[in-house]
Amino acid sequence: MKMKKIVFSWILIGSLLLAQKVTQIKFEGLSHLSPSVAMEIAGIHVGDEMSAVKINESIKNFFSQGYFKDVWVDQNGGVLVYHFKEKLAIANLEIKGYGSGDDADKLSQGIGLKKGDLYDETRVKKAKQEIISKLESEGYYDTVVEVTTSAVGESSVSVVFDVNKGEKIKIKKMNFVGASEVDQSDLELPLANKEEDFLGWMPWRNDGVAKVDQLEYDAFRVKDVYMQHGYLDAYVGKPLMRVDFGSYNAKVDYKVAEGAQYRVGKISIAQEVEGLESEDLLDDLTLKEGKIFNIDRMRKDMKYLEEAVGNLGYAYAKVSPQMNKNAEEKIINLQYVIQPGEKVTINDVLISGNDSTKDRVVRRYIYLAPGDLYNAEDLKDSKNALGRTGFFESVEIENQRVSEDKINLLVKVKETATGTISAGGGYGSYEGLMFNTSVSDRNIFGSGIDASAGFEISEISTSYNLSFTNPKIWDSQYSLGLNLYKKDYEYIDYTQDQIGGTLMLGRQFLRNFHGSVGVGYVDNQSEFADNNDSLYSSYLDDVYKELYNDKYKKSSIFFSLSYDNTDDFYTPREGMLAAVTTELANVSGDDVNLTEYPGGYGNFVKTSGKVGFYYGLEDWIDYDMILRLKGRMSAISAGDDEKIPTAEKLFLGGLGSVRGYSPYSISPLFDPNDPYSRRIGGKYSASSSVEASIPLSEAAKMRLAFFYDYGMIGEDSFDEIKRSSTGAVIEWQSMFGPINLVFAKALDEEPGDDTASFEFSMGSKF
Repeated sequence: MKMKKIVFSWILIGSLLLAQKVTQIKFEGLSHLSPSVAMEIAGIHVGDEMSAVKINESIKNFFSQGYFKDVWVDQNGGVLVYHFKEKLAIANLEIKGYGSGDDADKLSQGIGLKKGDLYDETRVKKAKQEIISKLESEGYYDTVVEVTTSAVGESSVSVVFDVNKGEKIKIKKMNFVGASEVDQSDLELPLANKEEDFLGWMPWRNDGVAKVDQLEYDAFRVKDVYMQHGYLDAYVGKPLMRVDFGSYNAKVDYKVAEGAQYRVGKISIAQEVEGLESEDLLDDLTLKEGKIFNIDRMRKDMKYLEEAVGNLGYAYAKVSPQMNKNAEEKIINLQYVIQPGEKVTINDVLISGNDSTKDRVVRRYIYLAPGDLYNAEDLKDSKNALGRTGFFESVEIENQRVSEDKINLLVKVKETATGTISAGGGYGSYEGLMFNTSVSDRNIFGSGIDASAGFEISEISTSYNLSFTNPKIWDSQYSLGLNLYKKDYEYIDYTQDQIGGTLMLGRQFLRNFHGSVGVGYVDNQSEFADNNDSLYSSYLDDVYKELYNDKYKKSSIFFSLSYDNTDDFYTPREGMLAAVTTELANVSGDDVNLTEYPGGYGNFVKTSGKVGFYYGLEDWIDYDMILRLKGRMSAISAGDDEKIPTAEKLFLGGLGSVRGYSPYSISPLFDPNDPYSRRIGGKYSASSSVEASIPLSEAAKMRLAFFYDYGMIGEDSFDEIKRSSTGAVIEWQSMFGPINLVFAKALDEEPGDDTASFEFSMGSKF
């Protein structure tokens, strides 16, 4: 209104302005704009003729900047003085009543208003509506948001959004009227709005909370389910939600007409891409002639065809399905039309976000270089390889078109903490009180080299270690690793004083395989620990001393082969990890009963293997659940008349094998008939784990995993002793490294077993 008055006033006095020139321009009350910028916005300069029209236009220009509540001009002869009253700046922005600090911070980032912005009532109202919409998407109805402001000095204001959450609408019943051929559970599975399950408050159950903003899209999701079951003519009406505002319970009805079910008829591929054989492609499609049509499989086939064409250099290939429906025969004939576009080569690889990691280290894991022909598989493998390094929190690789036949690869990484310097103490579930200090970095100085040094002292152990691994010597495919250590450890039945080291030389080949050979040396001094836990210990001390007093030196040659195509170092969601290691060991020492072991200490072969499969289920169930299947196996072979030192034998229990039992506590016994007899270790062991991991707090990088472990061990075979357990693990990607908090329950505990309901570890890979 005030601006309109100013405009009108200038029109009235415009006739009074003679052909007078502007001699000076002044600006008063400016903070956000410099005088030079203000001069450009005004569009009037010294020497111009005085004009009411130009002055009015300059005032409009200033208002359009959004910084000012009021602008007016005084004219004194040839001098123009612009006066500004600027809008207040937001000095503090707070959302109360929404949730925890992390949730509120995340919400504040999405409302279009932040600290430092200028206060504008329109934007504040929009932010208020964004908060209400966000809560509606979470199932809250009748939310009230009050906005209060308070002055902070003369030029700033504090804005507080007081949120009074409404009531959550719970969906108690869903009806699919007209549905008979597809189960309701299948129809409901992909929906954002689902009927409340029994014990719906549990993480893997449906809580029934309505997500109002997703309701209109759920009809398309139901339609998609029918398309997955071959019902191409299915009709799904918009859902009708009826809410009882006394209880805030709701019912949702869908009107459905299913129509006929179709099967797949003829499938063909129309393409003229050199080097691409249609017959070979048809053999690998998931949709087959005669099977019930499934639109999900058709989409997967389209993606497969795009990747197949992309592997030949066509970065922008398009696959269009031509669907010819035969209503009489209830079949649908498919033809995939491939439009490859132009072949493209890599113009440049542009890397960003690597503040610490050197560019050359990032480029090691990118399988496409300038001048290379584009390849979709190479692009995917590059992203997974970067994720496996453990250097980055996230990795994205995008195509940037430069011309018809050239693209840039934009590699965007977000680095994560790889190094720690720590000194402190703590309490371990098995080791008791401990003190440790260490310096470690998986990516020291951004070079890709993994190095660590440290020591740890606890109630039962003292250990020192120094390790160094260069996974790419001089950016080659070769790796070099050195590990030196010394440890004193009190196991359940014996104490160990050991010093040793290994030197490994390896090479990567076939992209996901890595082979290595190495040598190792160990000087071991083990002694019997008289803890009096055997009913017969006073009679068997001499026997046990002979069993556990192993003083020997071991020289080893190692052979290792591993395969890893997972997509992340700590939390993989796809891929497989497998490794097998063989140790050829020669043991020498004099402290052996030659009557019982005529061969004394001798040679033995230890073979160990592990495998892990990782499946991210988010695409299937619309929830970030990760399924993990893991297995481990070890076996030792030696001459019948030679002694295998107890410290070299196999034990189960604790992290990495069967949780819920104390470390090294599952083992064959000296006297199998006495459950409290001493543990002697086994020659054969195997364990497996099934885990389901779900998000606990994205802001804190915490996940919750449920597991079932099964293990077996024996002296003469794998299945002499069997144990299992179940429980949950809190997985925390902390600033100090990954931390596991394990809560376990032994399922088949027997007399003499040493169980552990809580354990934790720091620094291990999930």
